[in-house]
Amino acid sequence: MKRYSVGLTDQGLIRSVNQDSYYIDPKGRFFIVADGMGGHAGGQEASQIATSVMQAYLSDHWESASSPIELLEGAFFKANQAILDDQRTHPERSDMGTTAVVLIFWEDQADNSSLSWVAHVGDSRIYRLRGSKLEQVTEDHTWIARAMKAGHLSVEQARSHPWRHVLSQCLGRQDLQEVEIRSLEVNPGDRWLLCTDGLTEELSDSMILSHLKSIRACDQAAKNLVNAAKDKGGRDNITVVIVASETRPTGED
Repeated sequence: MKRYSVGLTDQGLIRSVNQDSYYIDPKGRFFIVADGMGGHAGGQEASQIATSVMQAYLSDHWESASSPIELLEGAFFKANQAILDDQRTHPERSDMGTTAVVLIFWEDQADNSSLSWVAHVGDSRIYRLRGSKLEQVTEDHTWIARAMKAGHLSVEQARSHPWRHVLSQCLGRQDLQEVEIRSLEVNPGDRWLLCTDGLTEELSDSMILSHLKSIRACDQAAKNLVNAAKDKGGRDNITVVIVASETRPTGED
């Protein structure tokens, strides 16, 4: 099944630097988005370390990995250790960290099947659009997400809550013990969106759905999503990666 992809990152309208990073594997095997934190230099460094280390690990171990879970766990823990090592070398960046989401496509040669695998820490997200249904396939690692799951907060209350940015997990922490990983089937026509919270803080899921569903060309859909987030305020860095399982190139309508 052929896939097409595009990535776009924008500083936004308020921030003085862009602390987001993303990586698209030229072979279409995996996709990474990270959102750094911990001051200007720290946030940039953390997200760049994460994407660089993970893409190298995934590339180097793709053929040797015995399972997608082991491959993804190895990439995340390697990136986490690299950030911790950098913190020790540069004490001025001791509080830096980053979110990370990774989407991989794993072909099983034995039965000629294809699965997607999703792994993440933090509140950057992955969505899947199938037909007219948009599904958030990652669950935010935040205090707010826990409160909503427990029924203590509504969606509207969560969007303006002062603790909505408090993460329960990220890369760059000694206590990282588990990476959330799940598999999903892949169908022709599926679209995947990896994004930082600079997008989801400004746009509701229904607005994201509208842009993804109405625009076939991935590059134009990415531009429209970023511009829509900026039109709503653009208070944070905005990064989107769109992956489509389609039958013709992304630039065609």
